[in-house]
Amino acid sequence: MSDMEIKNYSSNTSGFILLGLSSNPQLQKPFFTIFLNMYLVTLLGNILIILAIHSDSRLHTPMYFFLSILSFMDICFTTVIVPKMLANFLSKTKSISYMGCLVQMYFFMAFGNTDSYLLASMAIDRLVAICNPFHYDVVMNPQRCLLMLLVSCTISHLHSMLHVLLMSRLSFCASHVIKHFFCDTQPVLKLSCSDTSSNQIVLMTETLAVTVSPFLCILFSYLRIIITVLRIPSAAGKWKAFSTCGSHLTVVVLFYGSVIYVYFRPLSMYSVVKDRVATLVYTVVTPMLNPFIYSLRNKTMKMSLRRLRFRIHS
Repeated sequence: MSDMEIKNYSSNTSGFILLGLSSNPQLQKPFFTIFLNMYLVTLLGNILIILAIHSDSRLHTPMYFFLSILSFMDICFTTVIVPKMLANFLSKTKSISYMGCLVQMYFFMAFGNTDSYLLASMAIDRLVAICNPFHYDVVMNPQRCLLMLLVSCTISHLHSMLHVLLMSRLSFCASHVIKHFFCDTQPVLKLSCSDTSSNQIVLMTETLAVTVSPFLCILFSYLRIIITVLRIPSAAGKWKAFSTCGSHLTVVVLFYGSVIYVYFRPLSMYSVVKDRVATLVYTVVTPMLNPFIYSLRNKTMKMSLRRLRFRIHS
C-alpha cells in the first residue's frame, strides 16, 4: 500500500490500518502460509493436550487442570490476533474498525493476563507439591483450584476493561496507521492526538502491579523450591524434583522475557521492528510451543497422548 493510498484511506475512515509485519507485497503470501501453519499447529497441539488430560483419569490433578486451562487460553489468545492478521496478509486495505480494534485489545489483554496468572498458579502447585507434599491434597483441593482460576480471570478482565475505557476516551485526528500486526496498547497510543498521560500512568502502575504480581509469585515459589531441593541429600532426588518444574520454567522464560521487553519501557523507547519480533514470541510462538514443551518432557503426558491417538485411530 502506497503512502498516498494510506493517507486517503486514513482521512476517510473512523477505523485503523494494520500495517502488519511488512509492507512488502511479495512477502504477504509467504507470511500467510507460515502463520497459517503455525496457527493450525497451535490449535491442534493445544486441543490434543486438553483431550489427553480430560480422557485420562491419572491426569485429573491440579497441575494438569491448570495446564488444560492454559491450553484453552492459548487457543483463545492466538485466535484474537492471528485470524485477523492472516486476513490482512491477503487484503489490500488491511483495515480494522475502531470498535474491532478496541475489542481485539480487550480480549488480547484479558487472555494474556489470564495466561500469566495461570503460570503463577502452576508455580504455586509445584511449590506445594515439592515443599509440602503431605498436605498437597488438602492445600490444592478442587475448590481452591477453581477459586484461583476465578480470581485470575476476574483480575485480568477488570484490568482489560480499565485500559479499553481509557483508550476509548482518546481522539485520533492524524494518522490512523498502526505500525503493528494487531491493536496493541503502545502502537495505538502513539497515534493519539489527545493527552495520553493518564494512559501512561496506568500503563506503568496498574499494569505493572497486575503483570508483576504473578511474576513475583513465580520467583518466590521457585526460590522456595530451590532451597528445598538443595536440602535433598541424593542427586537423583534433586533431579527428580527439578524435572517436574523444567517445562513450566521454560514457558515462563519465553512468556515473561518477551512481555517485559515489550511493555516495561517508556513510550519514547518504543521500537517498531524489535517489538514486533518480541510480540510474535508470546502471541504466536509460545502458544504453539507450549504443547510440545509440556508433552515432550513429561512421560505421563506422552503416554496419555499415545492412548488418545490409539482411541482416535481405533
